[in-house]
Amino acid sequence: MNPHLIIIGGGAAGIFCAVNAARLCPGLKVTVIEKSAKLLAKVKVSGGGRCNVTHDLFEADAFSRQYPRGERFVRKAFYQFFATDTIQWFEERGVSLHNESDGRIFPTTNDSQTIIDCLLKEANKFDVSFLMQTEVKNIVRHEQWQLTLKDNDTLNADFICIATGGSPKKDGYNWLASLGHSIIDPVPSLFTFQLPDHPIRSLMGVSVKNVSVKIMGEKLKENGPLLITHWGFSGPVILRLSAWGARMLQEKQYHFTIVVNWLQDMKEEQLKSLFLQQRQENGAKKIHSGCPFELPSRLWIYFLNTIGIEEDLRWADLTIKQQQALTQLLIAGEYIVAGKTTFKEEFVTAGGIDLRQINPATMESKLHEGLFFAGEVMDVDGITGGFNFQHAWTSGMIVAASVAARLNTTA
Repeated sequence: MNPHLIIIGGGAAGIFCAVNAARLCPGLKVTVIEKSAKLLAKVKVSGGGRCNVTHDLFEADAFSRQYPRGERFVRKAFYQFFATDTIQWFEERGVSLHNESDGRIFPTTNDSQTIIDCLLKEANKFDVSFLMQTEVKNIVRHEQWQLTLKDNDTLNADFICIATGGSPKKDGYNWLASLGHSIIDPVPSLFTFQLPDHPIRSLMGVSVKNVSVKIMGEKLKENGPLLITHWGFSGPVILRLSAWGARMLQEKQYHFTIVVNWLQDMKEEQLKSLFLQQRQENGAKKIHSGCPFELPSRLWIYFLNTIGIEEDLRWADLTIKQQQALTQLLIAGEYIVAGKTTFKEEFVTAGGIDLRQINPATMESKLHEGLFFAGEVMDVDGITGGFNFQHAWTSGMIVAASVAARLNTTA
């Protein structure tokens, strides 16, 4: 009888593991069990439907520093399968990729379906089997692994790969904890900030390319693009901040104050000099007529209206008090955050299987031979920008290679 690998979870990590295990081990039976009715659901919606495959930070140490949890673990793994290998893998299968200015890498079609079609084509090529809308209730080890399904049917396997993704609640890991694995409490990561009733929300759709955002009273600070939404603030700078502060912000119950420098890292003295320059060179011009900084006009007018600067006021007539108020809004604006909003396309969980119980060289459990993990079910999460998908590809490939090596050794 052919050896059997069962992969629990039909997301990026699980499918990538499945197709590569089947490719590397022609005699291996590979089955993917998926709880829902859809495969690769997060791939489909990620990156605004374009799928941010990976990132062009092509240095393993620098790449691994983009993971708030799991940095050392993924660094070791990346020496086996890295972003450059991901690009090569997809391009060898006819998927052309392109880099964007911020380092994110997408299929040139800008359509996540391209990635899905590639993976499912590989699955079909290598006879990967799928059990859809099937839930695993329990796993035990006898001579083989035995899985009990929700309808009490059982399946046997020589190898198990857990690739179920994150769970919002710790009890979602109970079936894994029963195997003796420790669970790091899950908390949300990559979420946006709610600003209830704040008037700046009227500017929904306005984005600023280079903003600095700091959590008041904490050392946590990030730079990058910010998007104003109908509920508050979003964009890469907010998502990164939420990732690095996931546990701390959860402890604050998502009630805290942020300080925004809309001119990124500009200091008060620098801004004072720029105001003086405006007075000297453009004294006769109306302040409302144009923003001297790289800010959207709607945001500039909002700031002017907030402090009561009238439409016909000239730069030469700007009072010191008005200048100080404008300075405060531009480089040290305070915003009270009260709640979070899940960013559906990027949402990940911080927490999961304790990495101390997993071998990063094989992704195999240190407690049970033949039990492997891939993807977000582990206590690994990256910031936005393709880093979470790279962890999925890397861990999935390592599991596949580990199973192949085990079978080749025993053959």
